[in-house]
This record gives sequence, C-alpha cells and structure tokens, in this order.
Amino acid sequence: MKIFNRGQNKSSPHLFLISTVFIFSLIVVPLPVFAKEADSIDALRQMGKAFAKIAEKASPAVVGIKVEKKTSDEGYPSLRQSPGTPFDPFEDDFFDYFFRRQIPNRRLPAQPRYYRQLAEGSGFIISPEGYILTNNHLVGDADKVIVVLRESKEVPAKVIGADPDSDVAVVKIDMGNLSYLELADSDKLEVGEWVLAIGNPFGLAHTVTAGIVSAKGRSGVGIATYEDFIQTDAAINRGNSGGPLINLDGKVVGINTAIVSSTGSNMGIGFAIPINMAKSVYDQLVSKGTVTRGFLGVSIQDLTPELAASFKLKDAKGVLLADVTKDSAADKAGLKQGDIVVEFDGQPVEKAKILQSRVAMLEPGTKAKIVVLRNGEQKTFTVEVGKRQPQQQLAAGQSSSLEQLGITVQNLTDEISGQLGYEGLTGVVVTEVESGSLAELAGIDSGSLITEINHKPVKNTKEFKQAVEDAVKEGTVLLLVKDEKATRFVVLTLPKK
Repeated sequence: MKIFNRGQNKSSPHLFLISTVFIFSLIVVPLPVFAKEADSIDALRQMGKAFAKIAEKASPAVVGIKVEKKTSDEGYPSLRQSPGTPFDPFEDDFFDYFFRRQIPNRRLPAQPRYYRQLAEGSGFIISPEGYILTNNHLVGDADKVIVVLRESKEVPAKVIGADPDSDVAVVKIDMGNLSYLELADSDKLEVGEWVLAIGNPFGLAHTVTAGIVSAKGRSGVGIATYEDFIQTDAAINRGNSGGPLINLDGKVVGINTAIVSSTGSNMGIGFAIPINMAKSVYDQLVSKGTVTRGFLGVSIQDLTPELAASFKLKDAKGVLLADVTKDSAADKAGLKQGDIVVEFDGQPVEKAKILQSRVAMLEPGTKAKIVVLRNGEQKTFTVEVGKRQPQQQLAAGQSSSLEQLGITVQNLTDEISGQLGYEGLTGVVVTEVESGSLAELAGIDSGSLITEINHKPVKNTKEFKQAVEDAVKEGTVLLLVKDEKATRFVVLTLPKK
C-alpha cells in the first residue's frame, strides 16, 4: 500500500491512466476473440443446417437399384461360384465400381453352371414421370431391374437405354407425380465448391456425405471411352454408383461413378460424370434409344513438354492433331496435321480425352469454333461437326522420351504400299525394331511408316538417314509415324554428338 501510494504521489495522473487502460484491456480485449469464436461456431451451424435442408429435399428422389442377371461360369474357370453370388461387372483391382462384392474362388465343377448374379447401386429421379439416371455398368447387361424408393417400396423398372461409352444409363418406373432432382450446369462448377453425395453404400439407404470438388476434367481413368470426370473427396463407397453429386443449390452436378481405392472403400478420391455430359446422353436415349456423337475426323494426342519443345512452344498446353482425315469435318474446316488445339467451342482444352469428350457431346451438324496454334500463330476456324460412325473415335496417341533409336528402315515400294495399305503415301517403312530400344519403347513396330522427321517429309532411306543425323545434333527427333491404327507424332531423345 505504501509503495502504491508513493507511486501515485509521484505521477498520479499518468499511473492512474495506465492502470485504467490495463484493467480495461483485460476486460474488453478478449471480447472480440470470443465473438469471433461464436461467429465461427454459428457459421458451422448454418452450414450444417444447409446440408440438412439439401439432404431432406433431395433424398426422396434418390433411389436404390437392384439388378439381376442370369449367367454361367463357362469361360471363366477361375470364377466358379455358387448360385446367388453377387456379380462382378468389371475385373479391375484398381478402380472399384461401388456395388462390387468379393467373389470367392470355388472348386471347378465338371460342367458349366447357370445362376443369378445380383448387384446393388443407386440412381436418382429426374422427372415426375419416373425417368431415372444411373450408370451403364450397373444396369446395362441386367435381365431384371428393381428400383427401391425411399419408403422401401420396390418397383419394377425398364431400361430405356444404356451407353457404355459414357457409362450413363436411363431406367424408368411406371409411377407419376414423383419427387425429382433438378440438373445444374456442371460447366459452371468450380474446384473447391462444396458438394454432397447421396446413395446407398453397402446397402445403407440414403446415406449423405459432404466434401468439395477436388478437380475437374479428369481423364485417362480407364472407366469409359469418353471421360471428363469431376473429382471429389465426398465419401463414396460401394453402392453409391449411379447416385447424384449435388451442389449447395440442391441441384445435380454429376453422377457418382467410381473411386480410386486400394481397399475397395473410400480413400477420398471419387469420380462423377458431369451432368452436362449425362444430359446429352439422356436426351438421346429417351428420344431414340441410342446415342449419336460428333466426330471431327482427326487423330489427336496430348502435348508433352518434349513435343512442345519440338514445336518451339513455351507451354505444353493443348492437343496436337497428329492426323487429319481427308474430306472429314476437320479437313473441310481448314485444320491441318500439326495444328495444336488450345480452345474448342469456347472452352480451353489441354488433354486429348477432354477434347474427344467435348466433340462427342455435340450433335452432328453443330457448328463450333476451334482455336489452334499453327507455326506459333493463333488461328480460329469454324467446324461443322460430323457424325461418328461405329468404331470411329478420336485417337489419342502417346509419345515417349527414351534413350536410343534402334530401328532399320527401307524405301516404300509399290508392292509394300499395296501390302500395308500405304497407297499414295511417301516415307520409309520400319523393317526391324531393336529389342529394348528407344523406338520399341515408344511403340514403333515393324511395318510402321515414317513420313516426316522434324516437320520435314522423308521420301527415302537417304533422306531419312540425313534427317536423323541432323536431329542428333539437336538432341531430339520428332517422327510422324503411321501404322494400321493411327497416325501420331513421336518424340525420341537422342544423345548429342
């Protein structure tokens, strides 16, 4: 008390002010901290309530799908099994289609046996008339399809159409005035957005999980011919296949289709078909039962850093046209071999699979703008999309950067041209490929035709050898190779002399 009085007597106004400020700070300063914490908790509550409202609204339109198929174990000796064992549509240890069940090995019977294969998945109603979207791999080959509504009511369903190339299928139940989900514009979806997955994992009906959009435009997954997947970390498991991926507006942005998993269960990497792609397939399946796709008439491949360097480009962004079919839609539009597509129909493209999918989604006769880089300059063309015939597709080649060349070539004669189907072409024919060589690892086979080296035509073995010698000085050689499958560019890295 004395000490305090002494201090106060020496400079009482200042000490009083400091003391007052200190005491006031102890009382007042923490208040904003508490307020911030309260705001954060309140924000979480509001998010939880938003999820709850979306789930409550969407769940009545999400259905379970049971399928049955009669089959035999003939031709599959390693999969001999007893009747009633759930079936395994895809033998793929890496990508697990969600309704998969483990199939135990059985002792081989003397004669093939016939039995029922059973599987379960999900779907969602998109019209009050009972049309349902789901996956082709669930219902495409099924003999019997049953839809399970929210109240556990089971209703027979008819497969309206199924498209293996996109893994989209449409089934219908004969009921009216049904709850249904609205479809969003998946092109507007952004990475980082919150999404909900609803389905029937492991038979647990109407399970809701939340996550974000991890990535867009995933391709090369190996699930379908046309891939442009949405990647999400919303937990999805076996049985979610065919269920909806929903945004915060309660609208569908995708169809849950597959997961990457080493265990068969969720590991935070799931894939959904963009609903815009599914809508295009749905409209055609409902109207005519089949899907007609757009076609450009080109062979395409991803632009690797090595290819970009060979074309004197700074960035490896775009899709390389390895070949343009004569009189095709691309040819009529003015596109040429060696053009690099950077934009199609108003959207940038960086992967061959993405360009392939976007072209396929367009109706034949549709006009679209395509932006390419040609000799370093940007050019824009308008292409009228053609019609894809059976077995036709945009071919995606792939190049490799390896260590040695290792090929033998000979001149292209009329006789060889007739035998290999190279009539009207010029170049040299590969007669031998050394085992383990650069050429072999790059996928060059005997019988392939090399028509260009570093963008310059080669008509005989002399020109070929000279072109290779010139390329060795630069360290890389860009080959234009044609075989019975496709035409593609291949970059080979050579040791400099």
